[in-house]
Amino acid sequence: MKIGINKFVVLLFTATLFLSCDATRNASNKQKGAVIGATGGAVIGGIIGNNTKGGNTALGAIIGGVVGGASGAYIGNRMDEQAKKIEQEIPGAEVERVGEGINVTFDESSGVYFDTEKYNINAKSQETLNKLAGIFEEYPTTNILVEGHTDSSGSESYNLTLSKNRAQAVTNYLVNNRVSGGRFDTKWYGESQPKYDNTTEEGRAKNRRVELAIVASEELKEEAKQATGEN
Repeated sequence: MKIGINKFVVLLFTATLFLSCDATRNASNKQKGAVIGATGGAVIGGIIGNNTKGGNTALGAIIGGVVGGASGAYIGNRMDEQAKKIEQEIPGAEVERVGEGINVTFDESSGVYFDTEKYNINAKSQETLNKLAGIFEEYPTTNILVEGHTDSSGSESYNLTLSKNRAQAVTNYLVNNRVSGGRFDTKWYGESQPKYDNTTEEGRAKNRRVELAIVASEELKEEAKQATGEN
């Protein structure tokens, strides 16, 4: 499991120290931890949120839902459990724990594969999505953003439609396998958000992907507040 670490962490750490200084000067250790946690959540949300506009929207969705403080730590522990479960049951998936959520990427070599110019869920993809549906059932207090992406081959309008059909196919399959439709948000971006070099075959294959952002539901956030006494 990868942990999302990037250049914004340095800015986060510095900003957190400044913003939390006055608030924690006369606080107990427990109070300091809560203030720093909440401040860190706000800072990282602002920093990464501003740097994901038009970029990685799955990451933006995760960071945008940051709670921070003791509640955020509670949610993070739940996400750790779910991320490990996904890694164990779907070893081909790229699983990254980010903040208080999980970013999961499936490409042609990692479990959810679409034949060229197709968007039907084939047998190999069904196997992967059946496992994923079981995990989502086991952790019912998370919400899921499903994103469709393509490489740059073909026209921009064609790729946008193809990514839409593929993202909706994944969402529909999971909903038809007992996962509540109210937990899903489905988006599509065609070729506009490549992660890899589209001039190489390997890069194009990786860009033909479905990406998931798994975040806390309002129910889980409320549970975290009750469990930690942050009301």
